Amino acid sequence: MAASGRGLRRALRASPLPAWRQAHLGARGNLKPEYDAVVIGAGHNGLVAAAYLQRLGVNTVVFERRHVIGGAAVTEEIIPGFKFSRASYLLSLLRPQIYTDLELKKHGLKLHLRNPHSFTPMWEEGTEGKVPRSLLLGTDMAENQKQIAQFSQKDAQAFPRYEEFMNRLVSAIDPLLDVAPVDVAAFQHGSLLKRLKSLFTLKPLLQAGLTLGAQLPQYYQVLTAPITKVLDQWFESEPLKATLATDAVIGAMTSPRTPGSGYVLLHHVMGSLEGMPGAWGYVQGGMGAISDAIANSATAHGANIFTEKTVAKVQVSSGGCVQGVVLQDGTEVRSKVVLSNASPQITFLKLTPQEWLPEEFVGRISQLDTQSPVTKINVAVDKLPNFLAAPNAPGDQPLPHHQCSIHLNCEDTCLLHQAFEDAMDGLHSHRPIIEFCIPSSLDPTLAPPGCHVVSLFTQYTPYTLAGGKGWEEQEKNAYADKVFDCIEAYAPGFKGSVVGRDILTPPDLERIFGLPGGNIFHCAMSLDQLYFARPLPLHSSYRSPVPGLYLCGSGAHPGGGVMGAAGRNAAHVVFGDLKSM
Repeated sequence: MAASGRGLRRALRASPLPAWRQAHLGARGNLKPEYDAVVIGAGHNGLVAAAYLQRLGVNTVVFERRHVIGGAAVTEEIIPGFKFSRASYLLSLLRPQIYTDLELKKHGLKLHLRNPHSFTPMWEEGTEGKVPRSLLLGTDMAENQKQIAQFSQKDAQAFPRYEEFMNRLVSAIDPLLDVAPVDVAAFQHGSLLKRLKSLFTLKPLLQAGLTLGAQLPQYYQVLTAPITKVLDQWFESEPLKATLATDAVIGAMTSPRTPGSGYVLLHHVMGSLEGMPGAWGYVQGGMGAISDAIANSATAHGANIFTEKTVAKVQVSSGGCVQGVVLQDGTEVRSKVVLSNASPQITFLKLTPQEWLPEEFVGRISQLDTQSPVTKINVAVDKLPNFLAAPNAPGDQPLPHHQCSIHLNCEDTCLLHQAFEDAMDGLHSHRPIIEFCIPSSLDPTLAPPGCHVVSLFTQYTPYTLAGGKGWEEQEKNAYADKVFDCIEAYAPGFKGSVVGRDILTPPDLERIFGLPGGNIFHCAMSLDQLYFARPLPLHSSYRSPVPGLYLCGSGAHPGGGVMGAAGRNAAHVVFGDLKSM
């Protein structure tokens, strides 16, 4: 296997550079003293914003502090020969307009759609020689009903009606993602013209209400109630309810019994890929490839992207307006506007001179809920995992369930809630929720022949352990061992197949990727931090208290996930403001 790894590394070194990197080298990396727009951070939203601005004729530069672009959407060869989507690991939420407008397919994006998409094996003893039961869900409704009928005939009949009900809510919410929220500040305090313009921003909200019609009260409950209450009204079987409930808590320090958990579920089912609603897929070459494709589109129109260039400060003129940035090496770069793909906390508490921000604004930014339950574990294995509930075929070729999100410790919503309770006590969960993905099952370029990369998105793990204890190496390894013990119960032999692992606790996610508290959404996707309250009420239009400074990352509307909407929406707001200057 070592020889295979060396061969793959040689191939990787010989592979051509991404077009954006070639463009950078072609320009000899010349940094100009002035641009129309500076983007802080080459996460996917920052790259999307730069691509749109450059296409609109706004000369734009992007500064990234790391050696790679992509933010959390990045591919890294942490273990020799194995390419990991080190943080984010699946694609679905990317807005269709971005996919089309930026010509991402032309710029190198290749997708592997997954079908089926969800596999939940049961932790139970096989009876009478039968394998343990499992729940496999995909796009075939008849097959879904057959799978669900193992646990409840009633639920099998209800499932199509549930899907139709949820899809209607998705169709109502979907248009709100692609526009800035209602500009309440302009409506209250702006000129007559600004007030009239702000009225037009009400249109998507009104349209959403019309779409939902007489069922609006029921949909209101979906958004505000605990997801367990919603699912209990539809279903009786725990494996189905728990599988669906995982989407309501994924990435969120919340229980399925927490009011408002329904929106997080909605956020994870409103995506589509290549015209297929609800589809999820793997990106060929890992998630860094989507960042490369966006960057290729941006540089093809003239944008400049620099890595290992850390922005130390946003420059503000004596009149209180943005005039550029200062890099860590002291270089000053002037610009008309600055867009920050960094979190609201980094943008306003670290990069912006505090004297230009209202004290109340600073206080509320510092109070944003950034709790994260996530520890991401990337694993290299030398053979395909073999689940008791779905034994491997001869030759160990991947089967349909291997391409899924495999949900472990998810047979019952009580397990999900207990895992959350452990974290509230400052403990990592005794039976952690594990979303287990094997992207190499569809994309063999990620690992040497016969080997695989495994992505483990696990929760719940608090940022700080009980007694104020930090995540030392011993604690990190003890938690990873517990996760592996759980996997071994479902797939014996897994632990023996492990070649290496990369453990990223909430503090690691914060340190490496700039995610405050390790939160993958920059701040919680709770109802008090959404739409015209994201990141704060009266500051949801991507603009900030400092004229010329904008947010364009996941801490702005409509939030996290590899969606790109915040970057696209912010770019259009900035372009409109530049035209009126």
